[in-house]
Amino acid sequence: MEYLYKDNKKGAPVFVLLHGTGGTETDLVSLGEFLNTDYNLLGIRGNVQENGMNRYFKRHGEGHYDWEDLDFRGKELYTFILEKSKKYSFEMKDVVLVGFSNGSNIAINMMIQQPDVFKKAALFAPMYPTDIDEKQIFNETNVFLSLGKNDPIVSEAESLRVVNLFKQRGAKVTTFWVNGHNLDQEVALEAKRWLNQTL
Repeated sequence: MEYLYKDNKKGAPVFVLLHGTGGTETDLVSLGEFLNTDYNLLGIRGNVQENGMNRYFKRHGEGHYDWEDLDFRGKELYTFILEKSKKYSFEMKDVVLVGFSNGSNIAINMMIQQPDVFKKAALFAPMYPTDIDEKQIFNETNVFLSLGKNDPIVSEAESLRVVNLFKQRGAKVTTFWVNGHNLDQEVALEAKRWLNQTL
């Protein structure tokens, strides 16, 4: 996988930056630096191609995921992050997942697969259109969710499904509603406030 790593402060937490469809490993760098200038940055490019656009997993159409591929890619991405934690000497417990859209969705998958590893995430425009059977306990997990009231891709019902996915399993959830499928300055500021409150 293509990636970038920026070491800002030795021993500080690490933002794992996961872009939306068509993005690259640099897309969320400015967001990460805005959220906290001390945190180290690991931006990862999705290695699945859809009509020339980078993604983290395959899908059969808008909102129709290839669940088998998502399961495989989630494990693959987790292994990649674990390898980089050894290379750059950071602890997995210090990882904060930061995702937008497609990046948020694979972040959710990794949190479901590894509930004891990922304890903090800021997820913008997420969608996870299935009911999961796994009985994860997300106690001590803190999640910021940015959701769109008039999102043309994610319905309000699907946004609430993501909220409930975390809340019903004991996570502490902070929500902020925007208008659409976007990540603007206003929601970035709310995410920064949330992060500061979790320190």
